[in-house]
Amino acid sequence: MQPLLAVDAPSMLFRAYYALPSSIKGPDGEPVNALLGAANLILREVETHGPRAVVLCFGPDAAHYRVELFPDYHADREELPAELAPQWADSRDFFEAFGWTVASHESLEADDLLGTYARLEAEAGGRALLMTGDRDMFQCANERVTVLYVRTGSRGAEEVGPKEVQARYGIPPELVPDFIALRGDPSDGIPGAKGVGEKTAAELLRRDGSLEAVLDGAIRETRPRLRGELVEHRDELLAYKQIATLQDVGLERPPDRPTDWAAAAAAARERGMNRLAERLDPSD
Repeated sequence: MQPLLAVDAPSMLFRAYYALPSSIKGPDGEPVNALLGAANLILREVETHGPRAVVLCFGPDAAHYRVELFPDYHADREELPAELAPQWADSRDFFEAFGWTVASHESLEADDLLGTYARLEAEAGGRALLMTGDRDMFQCANERVTVLYVRTGSRGAEEVGPKEVQARYGIPPELVPDFIALRGDPSDGIPGAKGVGEKTAAELLRRDGSLEAVLDGAIRETRPRLRGELVEHRDELLAYKQIATLQDVGLERPPDRPTDWAAAAAAARERGMNRLAERLDPSD
């Protein structure tokens, strides 16, 4: 069964932008390093997994409702670099030339789109692969959904399913938002509960089964500092869980759409990516 490959496009573009030098330029003298690097990252997974379709997901850096819940959410994220901005603007035309679908949302983040595509594919009896550099997506892992976790310097993505999440954190995937709320997530600016690390967060969730249950029983916690933190910051911790929980987006399951190797090669050559073009269509 061919899987659907859903890609966190902003994550791949940023990763590629910083991994490759801006001296890689197109015929117009403008950098194309992010487009080239992102294409290579995605093509590696396309060649490995042979997906029935590829969807690149875009959205705002921080969903408005998440910022309303916690104003410091993504507060430390950098602005779009000047040399990346024109590549970002060109990304839809470039990737659509590959035969890949580009999906975007005005108010919800790329992560939310990935989660929705994963649900739609699983409900239809298919399999989904979620390509991302964000461990928040581990909450989607199940028997039909695998996270392709991309790390800097690695050759190919790490396949993360329920067993890998359990081994990494000591909890099942569905408790990842609860875990993030307790432990915090520095990359998103979520502080979590003071003094609670991975070990304690997992211990509490294994014992009680959810963040809500942990908080409901907090008054009986025998560790004074932990008890105080859970009791005094109940509302904040519940907000952190809501922030970490993916939201459903009104999307439709994409139809089968194979990669158009010839058109992709033409788009690459148009942007001065001749080696990529030869890889895509050796006969051209």
